[in-house]
Amino acid sequence: MVFAHSFGCDQNMWRFVAPAFEDRYRTVLFDHIGAGGSDLAAYDAGKYASLDGYADDVVALCRDLAVTGGVFVGHSVSAMIGVLAAKKAPELFESLVLVCPSPRYLDDDGYVGGFSASQIEELLDFLDTNHMGWSQAMAPAIMGNADRPELGEELTNSFCRTDPNIARRFARTTFLADNRADLAGVKARCLVIQSSEDVIAPQEVGEYVHRNLANSEFVLLDATGHCPNLSAPEETIAAIAGFLRGPRGG
Repeated sequence: MVFAHSFGCDQNMWRFVAPAFEDRYRTVLFDHIGAGGSDLAAYDAGKYASLDGYADDVVALCRDLAVTGGVFVGHSVSAMIGVLAAKKAPELFESLVLVCPSPRYLDDDGYVGGFSASQIEELLDFLDTNHMGWSQAMAPAIMGNADRPELGEELTNSFCRTDPNIARRFARTTFLADNRADLAGVKARCLVIQSSEDVIAPQEVGEYVHRNLANSEFVLLDATGHCPNLSAPEETIAAIAGFLRGPRGG
């Protein structure tokens, strides 16, 4: 069972969820290049200019660990990274769990992504000019749950620990990506987990992902915010466990 973190985070973001599955699965946690304890010297701007570079890393990691027929759990941008990895190497994952996924953050004709082009450019320009200020302003909004400020503080600190230059590039790779066409042809069984209020990936996005994955289930959490793995781990665990107990889940 492979857990992949989102932009600005590291594997520690799964500390409340992954242990619940250790009795049934070999769990794998890792840091994307540029995050956590990863080797910053291995970062290649060309390779990681698209999410395919990160997906190739997932494939290589899982092949090194002899993963077959596994479960991939990806949060936010890592949900799409998992979709890409599953298409590159279908034998790796029998199931995909996509937590607050978005195949495109930009609104388009007939598609609600949650952001206009000007909003995305403003967000990216702010990050380019003031990494610390962006982190302090955006993290609490992304986390939600204003009544629990410690959650926003944790995400702020995580953002601030990220290498600024890599963060700027990863943000552009993330927020300017369009992976809608990649949802077609996914063979793995999929679970889409959606928070009830999410400023990054609104409900329409989760429903779109569900509609466009041939073999998928959709769970709308009571939890709010973009990081239910931190803010509502028990509800997130229950959704994943219920899915894994279903067809082919064991």
